[in-house]
Amino acid sequence: MAAAGTNDAYMEQIRNKLALVPERPGCYLMKNAAGEIIYVGKAKVLRNRVRSYFTGGHDGKTQRMISEIRDFEYVVTANEMEALILECNLIKQHHPRYNVLLRDDKSFPYLKITGDEHPRIEVTRRVSKDKGKYFGPYPNAFAAHETRKLLDRLYPLRKCRTMPDKACLYYHLGQCLAPCEFPVDPAVYGPMIAEITRFLKGGYGEIKRELKRKMEEAAAELAFERAKEYRDQIIAIEKVMEKQSITLTDAGDRDIFGYAADKGWMCVQILYMRQGKIIRRHMSQFPHYGDPYDDFITFVTQYYSDNPAMPREVLLPGPPEAAEPNGTSETAVSADTPETEGSNDAPETAGPVDESGTADFARSPETSVPNGTREAAETAAPDGAAPQTGPETGDIAVQLREWLGVKAIVPKRGTKRQLVAVACDNAKVALEEKFRLIERDRERSVEAAEELARRLDIPSARRIEAFDNSNIQGVHPVAAMVVFTDGKPDKKEYRKYNLRSVEGPDDYESMREVIRRRYVRVLKENGPLPDLIVVDGGRGQIAAARDVLENELGLDIPVCGLAKDDRHRTAELLAGDPPAPVPLPRDSREFYLLQRIQEEVHRFAVEFHRQKRSRSMVASRLDAIPGVGEKTRKKLLSHFGSLKAIREASVEDFKALSIGEKLARRILQALNEDEERG
Repeated sequence: MAAAGTNDAYMEQIRNKLALVPERPGCYLMKNAAGEIIYVGKAKVLRNRVRSYFTGGHDGKTQRMISEIRDFEYVVTANEMEALILECNLIKQHHPRYNVLLRDDKSFPYLKITGDEHPRIEVTRRVSKDKGKYFGPYPNAFAAHETRKLLDRLYPLRKCRTMPDKACLYYHLGQCLAPCEFPVDPAVYGPMIAEITRFLKGGYGEIKRELKRKMEEAAAELAFERAKEYRDQIIAIEKVMEKQSITLTDAGDRDIFGYAADKGWMCVQILYMRQGKIIRRHMSQFPHYGDPYDDFITFVTQYYSDNPAMPREVLLPGPPEAAEPNGTSETAVSADTPETEGSNDAPETAGPVDESGTADFARSPETSVPNGTREAAETAAPDGAAPQTGPETGDIAVQLREWLGVKAIVPKRGTKRQLVAVACDNAKVALEEKFRLIERDRERSVEAAEELARRLDIPSARRIEAFDNSNIQGVHPVAAMVVFTDGKPDKKEYRKYNLRSVEGPDDYESMREVIRRRYVRVLKENGPLPDLIVVDGGRGQIAAARDVLENELGLDIPVCGLAKDDRHRTAELLAGDPPAPVPLPRDSREFYLLQRIQEEVHRFAVEFHRQKRSRSMVASRLDAIPGVGEKTRKKLLSHFGSLKAIREASVEDFKALSIGEKLARRILQALNEDEERG
């Protein structure tokens, strides 16, 4: 009753604030009961957008977010452009849990030509404001490293991160000018860096032709080994740079975006076009909670906010309601003259995707855009009705053009429109595949649980709770429980137990204590009871669990045990009264489910035991030092984090904790002596 009253108070507060929200552009920040920002959004009309969350119907994921909202704030901006930039900055600052967060952009590698006196080529994942030149990002880290290796063979730039004392093997191979030993005029590097820059921007055709000419000359001079080297370099270029099939005649650099959204999930596909050729694609999948198109644009803005390597042009899909017949012109914002497009033939689409999310393009099915729907453009809505929201196509292009400084296009016809359709189609296919895999996995898990119930002759096995104990010679005894619902682990239901009444390595008494504590609490809190209890052990553990359930708590819950073989693997299932082996085929789904349960509860228990043992060891080492009490030990561990860090600290580092020089030296001496003994 108290909780209901509190919720009513929050809703009354929200209703009062909704009446004051202005009809102006800006950003809004949704907060939970703890005052944490859980969602940031932008809107052309703040009042309509914010009201839409508290009126009308929503899907399950959005409803979950709304159920946590207890307050909101908003920031009014002069225009939509300012709202777009502010939204991106707020998301990067607060990392709201329900926003689209670009978690993997920082992992993209770049190729960098350092700005040193004697430059080198390196692969980096950190972009800094230095004198270096950055190229990328490369969705495929393997491609980045292969490209670097190729360029290192082609150009004699410095290879060593730090200057050696004398020339190394690279000098003798002709792959380095050895500035460590011989004077090299920095001007020598200018033409090489210019060629490398042209190469990385897609101009590898000229370099390949030059290598082919050198190969033919070497072959004519009967220098076949040198000709072979040139041939291998040409093959490497083709392997790294020419994985493509879709081509535009203008040889431009573009990033082509497409998206699909369904069931609270979004998939974004990015096609990387360099020199008019699509060479790679990248795919990102994530849950979303707001308007699909708005969340897609949020992804795009975050993707480019810290990207130093911008293409000449960005192609974007428009909002579904903005779709027009093929005869209409594309929406573009640029002072450039229109670019020449290739043929209007249907472009080819993606082939198999590797583990890195990169794909080659090889086949040509029909192109189509996702059939998803989107709300109409924002308009004023009467109270009690869910307002319709969404940016206009031209607005998006204008905002991105002004902010990013690149040509942003929402094409409506021609080859560019087909390229966007390819990206959208691939996003849709990837999302459908994800749902099919989830559904297939769910069906297999549910069927395995049902088959297990049939073999045990019990009504159901939808909720299974499994128990395991862990100790070393009775020291630091702990227990753990895991829950599987419909054959899938339900980790929010997992529990850990510090055993209190057990002395020595008594596995049976440990099982009694954990079963007793678990189900006394379940009964007290009126929680859900399991359909089946699984204990890690044999007949003794089963008997101990049954004794507590039946004779102490009056519960009638089926109990089975999982016995292990000499190699600590699941050997057999024991059930019944008295417990007897239940025949299960080793290749059956129900046996695989039991293996997963046993491995998971064992992992959870052992992990907890290790944590407890580690904390005890750390505490005992520090407590054994004269002058170190509980407060000092806590300060040391809180400040340094580990014994290793304390051991490696200097006497000066202890002054920040108000620990004198004498005690600091005593601590360091004791820990170093322990290290030498250990």
